[in-house]
Order: sequence, then C-alpha cells, then structure tokens
Amino acid sequence: MKVKLEDVAKAAGVSPTTVSRVLNNRGYISDRTRAKVEEAIKELNYYPNDVARSLFKKRTNFIGLILPTVSNPFFGQLALYIENLCSTLGYKVILCNSSGQIEKEKSYSTMLIRHQVDGMIVCSYNRGIDTYMYPKLPIVAIDHYLSPTIPVVGSDNYAGGKLAIQHLIEQGCKSIIHINGPLEIETPAQLRRKAYEDLVENSVTYELPFEDEDTIVSIRKILKERPETDGIFASDDIIAAACLQVAREMNIHVPGQLKVVGYDGTETTMSLLPQLTTIKQPIEDIAKTSVLKLMDMIDNSEFSGPYETSLPVQLLINETT
Repeated sequence: MKVKLEDVAKAAGVSPTTVSRVLNNRGYISDRTRAKVEEAIKELNYYPNDVARSLFKKRTNFIGLILPTVSNPFFGQLALYIENLCSTLGYKVILCNSSGQIEKEKSYSTMLIRHQVDGMIVCSYNRGIDTYMYPKLPIVAIDHYLSPTIPVVGSDNYAGGKLAIQHLIEQGCKSIIHINGPLEIETPAQLRRKAYEDLVENSVTYELPFEDEDTIVSIRKILKERPETDGIFASDDIIAAACLQVAREMNIHVPGQLKVVGYDGTETTMSLLPQLTTIKQPIEDIAKTSVLKLMDMIDNSEFSGPYETSLPVQLLINETT
C-alpha cells in the first residue's frame, strides 16, 4: 500500500500541515518536531509526491528532449551530455524518440506539455507542429529550424563543409561529389552542401533516404555511374561509413583511388572507424549551450538572446584521405 503524507503525520503525532512544512522547509519547526517527522518518514519509507510539490513551486524540474533516434551516434552522445548537465542543475530529462514521424512527434510534444515540463530541447526533422508555437513554453532547437521564435544551436555547418572540401582539393581530388540526406528537411546542415557548391565547379550532389539498405544501394549505383569520382564529402559519418563499405565491395582503394570525408566525429564513430577523416562537431558544447540557453529562457521570460548559435568545428585527418 502506498504511504501517504497523512500516514507520516499520524506516526509522528503531528498534523499533515506540519509534515508538509518539514518537507518544504517552510516556516518555523522545532528541532524535536522535525526529528520526529524525519524519523517517521524514514520508518515508513515515504516519498513525497513531486507532482503535488511542483504545483506549489510552479516548476516541475523536468525537461523534455525530443530526438529522431538515439541509435544514431550523434543523437546518442548528444542525449548523454544533455542529461548529465541537466542532472547537475537539478533537472530530470524525459527522452522521446520520434523516429522522424511527425504524428509521433506531435504526440510526444503534447504529452510533455501535459506533464508540465519546464521546457523542451528538440532536434526534429518536422516543422509546422502546433505545440512548438506554445506561447509560454521555453524551447530550444538543435540544428533544425522549428519556428521563427525558437532559437537554434548547432555547429558551424558552412565552415565544416568548407574545411572538408578544401582538404579534398589539397589531397589532389579532381572529381568531388557530395552526398547528403533528404533536401526537403529545412536545417542548418544544408549549409554543408552550400559550402560544397560554392567551392566545387560543376558540383554534383546526391540526396539519399534515411533507410540504411537504400543508402547502400544508392551509393553503389552512384559509384558505378561515376567511376571517375575520387573524392566524397558525406554530410554525416553514417553516410561516410556506407561509402567505405561500398568501396570495399567494389574493390575501390581508399584513399588511393577514392578519398572520403564525413561529418560528426562522435566517440562511437571514432571508436569503430578510427581511420575515417571527418569534421568533428563540438557535441558537448552544443549540448551545454542548448541547456544553458533553455535555463535562461525558463528563468527569464523576457529572454532575447541570439536566435541562432553556430559553434566551431574541427577537421580530423585520418586514413580515408
């Protein structure tokens, strides 16, 4: 049977109001009375109702985190850093995997609001979700545009694309292609493609679906149709890994015949593919900036910080170039 506040009051020989005052550290309570209440709490193994306490404080100390998937190393590492920092600040994180599905994301965002989270951090492929227009709920987006009023935090995507292309050119590549995800997604990551197009004459870009099997098939087709390709800038490390797999299958030597640069540089990718040259995103800094910006918005209803924050990236040169 669930222990109630009234049970603690009865065991301690005090009123429920006195127990509440001890729990919330409000008003004067004698040391003797406090000790009796705390002993009763311990003996009964009583835990306060955080929902009820949050109604009094007008804060739940819960943050909603919506991600497309934690199976992607970037999002998994991002979630780890966000949760760790929120924990140190006294906040708990409710993690939601939307699987890139707009209806699922709508359901999660509505659920978070109904649970009265203090704010949300969202990395979403979907726009036009009504709950993101919620007028009083602080929201921070990561590397995706959700609405004109929601601040965005991410890496310097254009600088990252520029670093990748300049490196491939310096390594002697003459026929460089760019492979990215679906273009209908409006995200700062499209600036990686913009950098490629600005630096490469007769630029050739390919748009791939999210499904892994289709990605392998598409890359195999690309390399068969364009055997002259000697450089690939992949918009993320997962695509880059697929390029390396197809190159092995087709007996294309990397980096002798084909050089590959990815984008993300997560701990998982660098552990599994230490040979990959990639653009390393400052994932921990992205998480920290997003959390602190959200805290500022929670504490300050008149928040007016920068709408978009781009953090510096780093070129990690390894064996694929």
